[in-house]
Amino acid sequence: MTAIHDRPPGRGGEPEPVDVPSRTDRFVGGLSQAIGGPLGAHAAHPPGRRRAQFWTATRVVLALTCLTLALHWVQKSPCQDAAWSDLEQFTKLCYTDVVALYGAEDLDVGAVPYLDYPVEYPVLTGAMMGLIGLPVHAYGAGRPEVNQYLWFYNLTALALFACAIAAAAMMLSLRRRRPWDVAMFALAPALFVTATVNWDLLAIALAVGGVLAWARNRPTAAGILLGLGAAAKLWPAFLLLPLLFLALRTARWEPVKRAVTAAALGWLAANVPVMVANFDNWLEFLRRNTERAVDWGTFWYVGREFEGVWRSGEPGERGPFQWLAAHADPQLNWLSYLLFGLACAGVGVLTLRAPRRPRFAALAFLVVAAFLLFAKVWSQQFVLWLLPLAVLARPRWGAFLAWQAAELGYFLAFYGKMLNVSGQPVIPEGVFVLAAALRWSAVVLLCGFVINDILRPAGDAVRRNYADDPDGGPYDGAPDAGGWAERLAPLGLGPLAGPRPEPGLPVEPRPAG
Repeated sequence: MTAIHDRPPGRGGEPEPVDVPSRTDRFVGGLSQAIGGPLGAHAAHPPGRRRAQFWTATRVVLALTCLTLALHWVQKSPCQDAAWSDLEQFTKLCYTDVVALYGAEDLDVGAVPYLDYPVEYPVLTGAMMGLIGLPVHAYGAGRPEVNQYLWFYNLTALALFACAIAAAAMMLSLRRRRPWDVAMFALAPALFVTATVNWDLLAIALAVGGVLAWARNRPTAAGILLGLGAAAKLWPAFLLLPLLFLALRTARWEPVKRAVTAAALGWLAANVPVMVANFDNWLEFLRRNTERAVDWGTFWYVGREFEGVWRSGEPGERGPFQWLAAHADPQLNWLSYLLFGLACAGVGVLTLRAPRRPRFAALAFLVVAAFLLFAKVWSQQFVLWLLPLAVLARPRWGAFLAWQAAELGYFLAFYGKMLNVSGQPVIPEGVFVLAAALRWSAVVLLCGFVINDILRPAGDAVRRNYADDPDGGPYDGAPDAGGWAERLAPLGLGPLAGPRPEPGLPVEPRPAG
């Protein structure tokens, strides 16, 4: 029987059941032994005291998010004023693109992104840079006592912190019966060390907003938010692929058509004005990502380094990874696109063959993870892309913390690598390669766990508290398309045999609007 705990009354005055991780998650239950064991079955507040309860699970999780972000701000404080000396941005682990690019992108002299110079990011990220940077420059111009870098970083940090808190609040709305799952996001080491390394939290807030809109049966709003997310960072557009796969399984195409159309319109609304104003500068994002060499920490980098060790005694010989690294454009580009496409096709086949229709968040995690696993660029802050999707897809603390430990190890090794190339070697190259390989392997392992939950839905933690898919929106509770399994069976794409799990807790019907 699913362990639940009463929360204050919801709609209709009925208490909404809330999952208690110390009872349902073996890892958390084991840790709880240090403080007396799992929460007792009669630990609920008496009905007369419910109104006096302030620290609900939602408020605790939001407070923890704020605490992590505040600690991140403290950790980045040595670098906020841009007065970097003796490589302290690396020795103190506080480097951030926000500070570095304020000068590198000419914001410190009042240049307008895209109009005056090309920007290496999609337009909404460039717009955020300009909307904060231009007023900071206007205020600091002629005032030598004003440190523009400090002002720019802190205002940007406040905006990004607001995005992170909004993302946490929206995830809490998606998991009303499992609010403690969102504590994984709030306390994630990856959030602590990378929150303001770049502007990724803007896209994360838009992407999570798109998932929430879809879950509330608003496909047009979901598409607009995902399209705007893709105008900030490319990856939110990938969340449309799982919706296409689910439409194929259910034969309900109208919602996904509306979402895809709205996403295209949202993306165009953000991009067309910049394209018209200066098309060549707008192209910089595509040009830069096409021409970039193999980045540190990627699958291709690790393969090249291992290959270099194996072939160290064969001068003049180059293996496939070394050859691809030397031909990143276009050979490696096309190979990475092909592998990503094949991985997405595999997710599509998994959607069709699963014994029960997979959850949207699980498929979304697999698609975005596949992109990172085969991309030639995997910056340290890209871990934030997977963070909310991992929480929604597989809220299991043990595997999650193991993955976060691998990410933290890579974060530390990355700064060692930065010191190495800056002339102050502190770690052997093999340590960095090992940390990168462990991070890659941890993401693959997490994908394996998600796939296992799809193939064995009885073990899906979220479905212990929901009858079907709380993020599914129009597909929540939808039956499979009539006759599709029989038509696909000769191709080997029919659903795998397996008992359907017992339904979870009953859910209220959602409005169609």
